Amino acid sequence: MGSVVLVVRLVLADVRRHRVQAAMLLLAVAVATATMALGLSLRGASDALYEQTRAATAGPDVVALSGDTGRTVTSALAALAKTSEVTAHHGPYRIVYADLTTRDATSSPVVVHGFAETPGTVDRPLLTSGRWVRPGGAVLERGFATALGVGVGDRVTIAGRSYPVVGIAVTAATSIYPWAAQIGPGGGPTDYTGLAWMTRSDARTLASSRDLPVSLAIDLKLRDPAAVTAFRDAHRDPGARINFHSWQFMAQQDTVILRSSRPILVVGSWLLGFLAVTGVAALAAGRAAEQTRRAGLLKAVGATPGLIATVLLTEYLALALAGDALGLAIAGLAGPAVASPTASRIGDAVVLTGATVAAATVLAVAVAVLSTLRPTLRALRTATVTALSVTAHQPRHRPRLTALSALLPTSFLLGLRLTARRPGRAVLQACATATTVIAIVALLALYAQPERGYGLDGSAALPNLRGEHDRRLMLAVALLLVALAVVNTVTFTWTTAMEARANMAVARTLGATPGQVTAGLAAAQLFPALPGALAGVPLGVVLCSVLSPGRVVMPASSWLFGAALAILLATAAFTAVPARLAARRPVAAALGAETA
Repeated sequence: MGSVVLVVRLVLADVRRHRVQAAMLLLAVAVATATMALGLSLRGASDALYEQTRAATAGPDVVALSGDTGRTVTSALAALAKTSEVTAHHGPYRIVYADLTTRDATSSPVVVHGFAETPGTVDRPLLTSGRWVRPGGAVLERGFATALGVGVGDRVTIAGRSYPVVGIAVTAATSIYPWAAQIGPGGGPTDYTGLAWMTRSDARTLASSRDLPVSLAIDLKLRDPAAVTAFRDAHRDPGARINFHSWQFMAQQDTVILRSSRPILVVGSWLLGFLAVTGVAALAAGRAAEQTRRAGLLKAVGATPGLIATVLLTEYLALALAGDALGLAIAGLAGPAVASPTASRIGDAVVLTGATVAAATVLAVAVAVLSTLRPTLRALRTATVTALSVTAHQPRHRPRLTALSALLPTSFLLGLRLTARRPGRAVLQACATATTVIAIVALLALYAQPERGYGLDGSAALPNLRGEHDRRLMLAVALLLVALAVVNTVTFTWTTAMEARANMAVARTLGATPGQVTAGLAAAQLFPALPGALAGVPLGVVLCSVLSPGRVVMPASSWLFGAALAILLATAAFTAVPARLAARRPVAAALGAETA
């Protein structure tokens, strides 16, 4: 039998014997790699959506805007279209600042672009439903229409006049909703604004009848789209206030809505990866004796240390890589929704670049190696005879700890001794609890931040999409972390119970009740979880301060420490079931298994 066939058969046999552990590793790695892939790919996916929308709508290379009106500004904008660098243009056209109200009284600022009824060669908005502008009708930008809940056939009121919505369209000549205005009235600051199109005559009538603010703009196609900076510097007119918005600027502006999403997902993937390592490490530690005996059997039949290491590591690496593939597939499916919170862009978001796949794979391999390397090395270093006759680990005698624990109630005594005999696992449990509390603190902090809605005068009738998007992502990451922490807690408890079944059986022969043994196993998880929960609160506050620009509004301390207390109570609840099952095992069976 070849070595490769032997390794494959041994790995498959071990996976079949431990299906639950294999599924846990697979899902933990998949969640971590999917989160990392999404975080790393957001910027590239947003850029890809803008490029596809720009190609489909003949998007301009430069948009020149002025908050002033009059013959001087119109002449200056028209002169830009006649320069040698420009190959095509659209405009100058009118931008009218107004308010829009839907049938259900939802109001928002809106800019109305006055366009021809037949679009030109530059800036041709792409209709996604309905038809293009006609006298008396309005076309809404798709992201704006989606936020309003308006479709073709509905009516909207703009500056007191009612218009039917005749179409829904997308464009690359403005930033995504809600940054359609680009400049405010008179060239000043902008508010959150949607976009609508009307015919040129309707836009002119709207502005004059209500004396609304107006700006002028022109869309330009350059001979060299990359030379935007040189064009802008060469054609600044000191006699006219003109702002130049390049296609690169608009693509970058699209990513503003994702500014907090990337750190949420990337840091979340690190935390998920760490919890995956702790959980798999607990599983590997629980199987340490079995793996040591397995290594001894392989040595006895002539296997080399390299072959043994390959057999022991291949199982975890194969499962980790399978989880990596599953996570990347999940990221590919979820990428478009995560990368485009508004409906202002069209196309397919490119999520899985080579760099993203490589980073996710490195994370998956790191989870497998870091969690199984120590048990593998221990199995290799154990002599063959010792491995085949492996017995229960003899704990070291600690007189001071024995004297201290003798004063405690029976359940606390058992829990303290179980914790002291496995300090490494206690540290992992504390770190896992701190990780979970950090995520909960970050979620509470995100919900505590004040935000301005997209409706008129900051009304929350149109919610802040960026805030909603960040909260949904943070909630998803926090739920995944909590779910993984629950699995880890059950794993820690069951592994500890299996390793300590002889000690617990002896304790029961000396008078301990099953209830006291159950409480002792639960206390063994709560003792390290307590400092972890307390440390997680300030660490979460520090993490929020580092990752959030500007001043961070933190929730009340009662909420933060209440969350830590809730994590401790949940830990106690989820340790109760496996601890009770382990404590109900007959004493004779437990002692017999150790002496067999």
